Amino acid sequence: MNDHRRGLLITITGGIALSFDVPLVRLGGGELWQTLALRSLCTLALGIAIWLLLRRLQPGNSALRPGKAGLLAGLFYGLSTITFLGGIFNTATANVVFIVAFTPMFAALFGWLLLGEHPSRSTWITMFLMILGVGIIVSGGLSGGELLGNMSALATTVLLAGAITVGRKSRADLGLVPLVATVIPAIIGLTMMQPGGLTSIPYPFWVLLDGIVLIPLAFWCLAVGPRYLSGAEVGMCYLLETVLAPVWVWLIFAEEISPRTLTGGTVLIVALIGHALWQIRRRRAEVGAS
Repeated sequence: MNDHRRGLLITITGGIALSFDVPLVRLGGGELWQTLALRSLCTLALGIAIWLLLRRLQPGNSALRPGKAGLLAGLFYGLSTITFLGGIFNTATANVVFIVAFTPMFAALFGWLLLGEHPSRSTWITMFLMILGVGIIVSGGLSGGELLGNMSALATTVLLAGAITVGRKSRADLGLVPLVATVIPAIIGLTMMQPGGLTSIPYPFWVLLDGIVLIPLAFWCLAVGPRYLSGAEVGMCYLLETVLAPVWVWLIFAEEISPRTLTGGTVLIVALIGHALWQIRRRRAEVGAS
């Protein structure tokens, strides 16, 4: 198996694993704060275990000492977990995953404003179309009482884009940061939940499966993928969550997608796929020319 196929297999696996995050959280049947605490504690425990293992086997690994950049990115990652689950508990699943799909475009905007990276004309066109798509989705929440959830999803995109920008500017190895950063939502969830909250989750198995297995697997796969694939191809694999998560929720919970969300989501997906395909074509042309 060549590197490209290996990268596709790894990254597609990560995208599929990530798509089960929302349905597993909802299958747990708990409230926001207790679910946030349990899911975060599971991922944090695994992150610490991996950190200790690397410290023993590879004491010189740069991932063990991410520095100030790691602290800032960790703050963004930790807060994004809170806003993401806040969105899930306050608006439709499709709204959240479609809005969070806007993250790559926010990252491109931050790269332009903070790092001096100049987006191409196709990136500007894609950002305009995605703003249009998100606007359609959010406008439905203004009259449907879902404004808090939609705004939480938008906050998630800004925080994740901020973490990505920190990583690009510092060039530090931040592979373990998203796992260890779950200490922030774990503390907040434990503080905010009602007494006995962890033991009152109706079906904790699903939250445990999500926090211990699927979320770490998705983070690892999507972090390794860029070693073998272009950014556009990795972005295409991220879209698997955007497409599949609403499907799983519809199959399990019969949650219908509103016409506004479907329209806005379609605009987002078409814009992202078109941009990714254009980047892949340009990259191949550059390789062929060299």
